[in-house]
Amino acid sequence: MTATTTEPRPAGKHASEQAAETSPNRPRRQRPAIGPKLVNSLGAAVVIALLGALWEGYKALGQAWDDKIPGLGWKFPVATDDMSMPHLSAIFHALTEPASRADSTTLFSYLITETSVTLREAAYGLVAGSLLGLVLATVFLYSGPLRKGLMPWLVASQTVPLVAIAPMIVIWGGKSGAPPWVAVTGIAAYLAFFPVTINTLRGLRSPSRVHLEFARSIATNRRQQLFLLRIPSALPFVFAGLRLAATASVVGAIVGELSAGTGRGIGRAILTFAYYYSNGPEKLYAAVLVAAVAGIVFVELLGLLERLALRHRHTA
Repeated sequence: MTATTTEPRPAGKHASEQAAETSPNRPRRQRPAIGPKLVNSLGAAVVIALLGALWEGYKALGQAWDDKIPGLGWKFPVATDDMSMPHLSAIFHALTEPASRADSTTLFSYLITETSVTLREAAYGLVAGSLLGLVLATVFLYSGPLRKGLMPWLVASQTVPLVAIAPMIVIWGGKSGAPPWVAVTGIAAYLAFFPVTINTLRGLRSPSRVHLEFARSIATNRRQQLFLLRIPSALPFVFAGLRLAATASVVGAIVGELSAGTGRGIGRAILTFAYYYSNGPEKLYAAVLVAAVAGIVFVELLGLLERLALRHRHTA
């Protein structure tokens, strides 16, 4: 009786697996798409280019048609002379020129220095307003009567024109002996606390009933539910409110500088260039441009903080 031996098969994949790999119905690996950050950057660049083209095109048409629509005689809503609408090249060139005749510092360096003062005041106001908003949202979460009683007044506070509130805060700050930047910070905090309050409250109430019932079933108290369930669920809402608050705090700081008489800040620079507009209109436009870019950078820094804080968060 002879024993039969089976030769070992060569190491490799099974025939069915090889067939599956060569099957035409097997999905192919797709190349990674262009990153969303690159798409967003390209989109922003296209928008900026279109706005610049619109500015120069409007100015060219106005100068060619003498600021009137041919055949209708209607005037352009904004005059296109160099005093009213400087060329973009003139605005950017002004950034490289001295800020004043008595100082050799370039306008760009001067505006960056003043903008840093404004952003510092806006950051203080953002922190103060955000802390107030977080506290109010937590109180409203656990106190329904207090929420119903105070929420209409919080909404009403945001309908009062800022130009009416700012002088009052400046006067109160001056009476208390506080430096002018404290009043500016208070105005920024006044605009920042509301979006943080509303979004945080919505986030704290976002956990589903199933999650809340499960938390109660394992004998967690209110404090544990707040820190282990509600606050983690509220983080995306909190950062959404912080983005809105960051924008509002920059606006509040600029308006506060106009009323507080601090002598520093991009708001005061804008007011000064508006006063001497006839001597250099492009300087006012350059100051407004730098203030806008600074506001965007301020909000984007907060967006970077949001991405770092939520980088390990799983989304369904």
